[in-house]
Amino acid sequence: MVDDRIRVAMLHGPGRPDADGVSDYVTHLVEALAGVGVEATPVPVRPDAERGRWRVATAQAARRVRQLAPDVVHVQFAPSAYRFSGQPGLLPWRLPRRVPLVTTLHEYGWWACPGWLPGRLWSAVERARCWDRESGRLVPASAAVIVTNRGHGDVVRTRTGRAATHIPIAPNVVDHVGAPTAGARLRTELGLPQGAPLLAFFGFVHPVKGLRYLIEALPELRRDHPDLRLVVVGGFASQALPEQEARAFRAELTGLAQRCGVADAVTFTGHLPADRVSAALHAADVVVLPFTAGVSTKSGALLAALAHGVPTAVTEPDAGDDGPHRSGAVAVIGARRDSAAIVRTVGRLLADPVLRRRLAERGRAFAAAYSWPRVAAAHRDLYVRTLGRADA
Repeated sequence: MVDDRIRVAMLHGPGRPDADGVSDYVTHLVEALAGVGVEATPVPVRPDAERGRWRVATAQAARRVRQLAPDVVHVQFAPSAYRFSGQPGLLPWRLPRRVPLVTTLHEYGWWACPGWLPGRLWSAVERARCWDRESGRLVPASAAVIVTNRGHGDVVRTRTGRAATHIPIAPNVVDHVGAPTAGARLRTELGLPQGAPLLAFFGFVHPVKGLRYLIEALPELRRDHPDLRLVVVGGFASQALPEQEARAFRAELTGLAQRCGVADAVTFTGHLPADRVSAALHAADVVVLPFTAGVSTKSGALLAALAHGVPTAVTEPDAGDDGPHRSGAVAVIGARRDSAAIVRTVGRLLADPVLRRRLAERGRAFAAAYSWPRVAAAHRDLYVRTLGRADA
């Protein structure tokens, strides 16, 4: 009997799924791929404590790939996942050349390594497909490049002239059975009076997520809603925010809440298992994601909130990433880094149950197009096409 499975070596950063969004994505993706006939083996690029650790880590990961002898090598790339090391960008020189390489860009369009080279020089080497300012040799050497949103695809096309394949992500937390009941219990645990509004923030807590502006908005929002509470669902320490920096940022937000007089209204849950996150989303009246760079469909937290039917307020991303906004699935916060803008948008949602219900319905409909089976099927189709080109 012929085994028609596609064997993929899936390289990614060293972060744990509970501390790194890309690693969490890989966990979901590997599981979903098994359902469409793709055997994906995670290969973390994990440094040790010795000098030159990222160089050693990439060499060890490449050695593991050669042992696996896969049909396809797939690298999940985000600069923060590798602590902004340039070494993972050299992987194509270490990997088997006869095996097609696929790269997914999770973060793109804002970083360069080295950062001191002028833009005109970068443009020249990228157009010649010799080197990519962010991913090193990964984008030039890849048989296929995947982007999770169209904005990244536009940057790839502008820089290199090549078309990337758009494969969206899916919610990083699905709606769990029993979560609505658990959500009601959570409201009781938080001590919420009957009918008191609950705002929720969900995701890894990082300075770029704009949480400080949400906390600054609470005193004004509580003028009309004295019992209003905010629950911050997510851990601080992550691959992008090491432990010491995470502790300092948590202390900063706690101090800000105290200075704003809302310390009693803010609950930090830390990292929660998926079923508890699902319960928290059901408990919330409104999810607020005031990211300083805007919110797009590359955010698994956004898709999770919409899939749970929670009215969601978000800051607007740059052009090209505004699908949820154009579809009317979210309420748009009119300005980034602006607590007054948060007050206006969230205040309008809290005052209008009809608007909240409409957003919940549109959000669910929008998120229905984003599922792990669809993501897995799109990856399998891409692998098949890539292998066909390689065998031609």
